[in-house]
Amino acid sequence: MAKTNADIEHWDVENEEFWEREGKKVASRNLWISIPSLLMGFAIWLMWGMIATQMINLGFPFSVEQLFTLTAIAGLSGATLRIPASFMIKIAGGRNTVFLTTALLMIPALGTGIALMNPDTPFIVFQALALLSGIGGGNFACSMSNISSFYPKSKQGYGLGMNAGLGNFGVTTMQILIPLVMTVGIFGALAGAPMELQSPSGTLIGRIEAGTDTWIQNAGFIWLVFLIPLAFAGWFGMNNLKVITPNPGNPISAFGKILGLYGVGLLTSLAGVWALGILNMWVALPLTIILTLVLLRLIPGDIKPNIQKQFAIFSNKHTWSMTVLYILTFGSFIGFSAALPLSISVIFGNMMEVAADGSVTRVANPDAPSALTWAWMGPFVGALIRPVGGWISDKMGGSIVTQIISVVMVVASVATGYVMMLAYNSTDPNAYFPIFLVLFILMFAASGIGNGSTFRSIGVIFDQQQKGPVLGWTSAVAAYGAFIAPRVMGQEIQAGTPEVAMYGFAVFYAVCLVVNWWFYLRKNAYIKNP
Repeated sequence: MAKTNADIEHWDVENEEFWEREGKKVASRNLWISIPSLLMGFAIWLMWGMIATQMINLGFPFSVEQLFTLTAIAGLSGATLRIPASFMIKIAGGRNTVFLTTALLMIPALGTGIALMNPDTPFIVFQALALLSGIGGGNFACSMSNISSFYPKSKQGYGLGMNAGLGNFGVTTMQILIPLVMTVGIFGALAGAPMELQSPSGTLIGRIEAGTDTWIQNAGFIWLVFLIPLAFAGWFGMNNLKVITPNPGNPISAFGKILGLYGVGLLTSLAGVWALGILNMWVALPLTIILTLVLLRLIPGDIKPNIQKQFAIFSNKHTWSMTVLYILTFGSFIGFSAALPLSISVIFGNMMEVAADGSVTRVANPDAPSALTWAWMGPFVGALIRPVGGWISDKMGGSIVTQIISVVMVVASVATGYVMMLAYNSTDPNAYFPIFLVLFILMFAASGIGNGSTFRSIGVIFDQQQKGPVLGWTSAVAAYGAFIAPRVMGQEIQAGTPEVAMYGFAVFYAVCLVVNWWFYLRKNAYIKNP
């Protein structure tokens, strides 16, 4: 009897008899190991939004702009690393890739815990750890590429929706778990001494007053509890598919390929961070993407022909249309997930005060809602509803679902921008918080459904050889939302015009409406409602 984790030579899931006899069981086992591994990736990638919020409350000696930058660096790194990660499965095999990329998450988890033990840790150390936490973002591309190979076209919405949807719960898990574990010294003397809150904070269960002991370092250490057993599960329970990866090589060789690909991504991420210091964001990001692709083409050895073969996806016009539509859905989800905690803290943490002479100044809001209490709700709804979006799209077609949610995104983003403007300029911003939160939850729900619908469309439009790399590429570009949203929203909030960011997003969503209609819904569409 073959080992559970043996390489699989024969794989024909479009054959219904094979699927029922053998394929479904193997696909399910790989899916249910992949999901928690991906969940950890999301948690570690996006943990900086919550950590930075608590660093403010603890009085770490960094500006709000610097802390927004940590979130943005992690976003940039995670997005850039998705580009090389999208090629890993065909080069190194699914089992090898998921095992190693999950194990690599231990580095930023442990490092962040150690750095947070000391408020005098240099800012450059936090920048380096934020860069490395991008490994968790990169893992999405290889995870989705891998799972897409295990399911037939008729089940793509389900398989990819479950992997991505439940994997996205890493955002919610992180936003709930980090505030809770910071309240208790669960690791004892190993994690060091607590620090004292200088400003009120919060958790899912309520407000925490200034003066309370807080173990912020647990925000990094807690993930090791899950990552260690998950790495073992990936190694002993997953499979390489030889029909997708004919020559993964021995494990050491495969690991070398994976590390080489991620090495390129980390190098170009550093270049992107440097470019952002001297260039406009809208110039620096495309240059980062182009540099990554160029360096990937230059990698020597047996990786080179494999990557060149996969570059064929760029000559397919549907690669580009689906990239735009995936920015609409996943880009919004991940961008708002990264930006929302600090946005709540800055917009609602202060209020306008009118002096006797009529002058207006911005002062602290003593009853401000805590981002650590509320920010988890939007990502939770978006992740929860994502498999539903895949299931509905399997029934109705992906593009019609994408069109409906695009309309919702346009309207909701305009409304959210208007409410943000009112709250920012109000003497009582708390009055606007309920509608602000409801509107953001609506956008998260729409983007979550749209994630499922766009995955369904990609699974139908592209063949077995191309859909994995296309999933990886589109998710890579869309993941730059985790950089763009915190950066744009941070700049506009600092300028006192938070509504401008949301109105700009609404214009982009309207463009997506036209792209989706032109390619997939008009009378003579290239492919009708995939």
